Amino acid sequence: MADSVHPVQVSARHDWSKAEIADLFDLPFMELVFRAATVHRQSFDPSEVQLSQLLSIKTGGCAENCGYCSQSASFKTGLKASKLMPVDEVLTAARAARDSGAQRFCMGAAWRDLKDRDVPALADMIGGVKALGLETCATLGMITPDQAKTLKDAGLDYYNHNLDTSPEYYDSVVTTRTYQERLDTLEAVKNIGMKTCCGGITGMGEARADRVSFLHQLATMSHHPDSIPINNLVPVSGTPLGDKARIEGGISGLEFVRTIAVARIVCPHSMVRLSAGRTEMSEELQALCFMAGANSIFVGDQLLTTPNPERGSDAHLFAELGLKPMTIT
Repeated sequence: MADSVHPVQVSARHDWSKAEIADLFDLPFMELVFRAATVHRQSFDPSEVQLSQLLSIKTGGCAENCGYCSQSASFKTGLKASKLMPVDEVLTAARAARDSGAQRFCMGAAWRDLKDRDVPALADMIGGVKALGLETCATLGMITPDQAKTLKDAGLDYYNHNLDTSPEYYDSVVTTRTYQERLDTLEAVKNIGMKTCCGGITGMGEARADRVSFLHQLATMSHHPDSIPINNLVPVSGTPLGDKARIEGGISGLEFVRTIAVARIVCPHSMVRLSAGRTEMSEELQALCFMAGANSIFVGDQLLTTPNPERGSDAHLFAELGLKPMTIT
């Protein structure tokens, strides 16, 4: 077992081909999970899981038309739009999260892109959360290099900007923002030295080839994302992909585990977060995900607008599996 306090020993590749990643997906299930678990142990303590909590600091009214999202102004989902939360309310929520065991506090705003007028308030939020001893993460839409630097100087550790899916399937998910714009945002963040959080969503009607292509995008970046959230679609009534998923169904649990395992192998140093969709997963399925290399979860009863397992159920799961919060250095 690797001591997570020390530098990682396994080397990371950035030249994965799609064929190689497809071959990993095609491995017998037990072999794939074994390989992923082996890679995991070379870089992390497999008994440790990082605990993040997510807060929607500005909900609804988003100009994007992401087909899975309850916060899009394009769809009638019954969600009421709100303004940016006051700084003191955000800090109160962050303090409660810390006191309940969270190690990273993530702030999400339903914007297409960050406006300069909102940067000072966000900087105050980030600085206040950082002062509480928490790692900080934000997802605020597209962001410029100058905005990124200001937020980094305020104490922002991670910036989240998901690719969602493969370049090939992307237009079936969203048409108001290009794939390249997402890549450009990640590049702007990386160029000023901030850590990146970038993942995707399974179960949106994509083929396995799309999951291969999505992970190929991450695995061939010059610097792999520091965190990779893997979400399983939570179908929201009124959204195109949510309504479609309710009729057609998503991917199987074992296919989801395969996705986790391949992500762990091709991005060995990244935190792989078991994200949205956990409320629909049995303890046994979550255990397989941890075996396959997932080492981060969201805690708290709610994500941005969708439910998350209660703390009591997570505590029971950790006790059953012998897991513990990750040592943060």
